Amino acid sequence: MVGLTSWQALLELGGLERGKKVLIHAGSGGVGTFALQLARHTGATVYTTASARNHELVTRLGADVAIDYRQQRFEDIARDCDVVFDTQGGDTLLRSFSCVRPGGVVISVGGVPDAKFARAWGLNPLLVLALRFMTRKVTAAAKRREARFEYLFMRASGEQLTQIAALVEQGAIKPVIDRTYPLAQAKDALAYSESGHATGKVVLEVP
Repeated sequence: MVGLTSWQALLELGGLERGKKVLIHAGSGGVGTFALQLARHTGATVYTTASARNHELVTRLGADVAIDYRQQRFEDIARDCDVVFDTQGGDTLLRSFSCVRPGGVVISVGGVPDAKFARAWGLNPLLVLALRFMTRKVTAAAKRREARFEYLFMRASGEQLTQIAALVEQGAIKPVIDRTYPLAQAKDALAYSESGHATGKVVLEVP
C-alpha cells in the first residue's frame, strides 16, 4: 500500500524526476519512509518534516533537508518546490501551498477529497457539491498559487508493484519496520500504530 501510494503520488501525479524539488511531509512515517527513498532514487532534491529525534533516519533514507516541524515552520525553509506530498491534511495541507512554485502540484492522501476527484469517480452530484464546499479553502489556495491540487486514492496496480519489487530487490528501497507483533496481539499493534509514534511500519506476524 505505501509503495503504490508513493509511486502514484510522486511519479504519476507529481512527475518527479532528477533536478526537481519535493517536500514530503512526515518523512519518518509509514508512507514517508518509502516516499523518501523513492524520491531519492529519482534524483530529486528532497525536503521532509520530522521530529528532531528522527532526523538521522530521514537523512539516511534520502532527505537532503530535514525540517523539525516542532521548532520550524516548514514553509520558511521548503520554497518553490515542484511537488509537495501531504499525508496530514488540515492546516498542514493549506500551509503547503506556500511551498509549491506556480505550475507545481500539491498532492494529498489526508483530509477530504475535492470536487474534481468526486466527479472523476462518478460520485453523486450532491456529494460533489458538498465536497466543493468543504474543500473551498484548498481550491482557493491552489488558485492563488497558480498550482494544481490532486487528491490521491491509491489504486491497485500489478505493473507498478513489479517495478517497486525490483527496486526493493536492488536495495534502492528498504522497507522500514518499527515493531513486529504476533497476530494474537493485533489489538496492541493497532493501538501503537494509531498512537502516531511509529517510525516506519508496524507488522503483524501470521503463523
